[in-house]
Amino acid sequence: MAKDYGDDIDWDNWEYDENDDGTGSSSSQNNDEEETLVFKDANWVILKWWETVAAIKDLPVKGGKDIKRWDKFKNIKLTDEEGLIESWKMVLKTEFFKKI
Repeated sequence: MAKDYGDDIDWDNWEYDENDDGTGSSSSQNNDEEETLVFKDANWVILKWWETVAAIKDLPVKGGKDIKRWDKFKNIKLTDEEGLIESWKMVLKTEFFKKI
């Protein structure tokens, strides 16, 4: 059955929205509903960009020097995945580090 769009649509200024899922909600509303990721260290302290963390235990590293307890990582970056932070070229799990 075809939709009845009526006469109130201005077809000359119509725009296609790639993010439209057909539910009638606009894409700006969907962006507001997205959850922001919260990164917490081993002590459940919230981590932010450019902070310093330290390892809480010795960790083996494949193809490199092992991380020893209390090794510091400065200027961390938050990633797109919860529970992972980045320091230089290493991706670290937040459960093994605490904020200094």
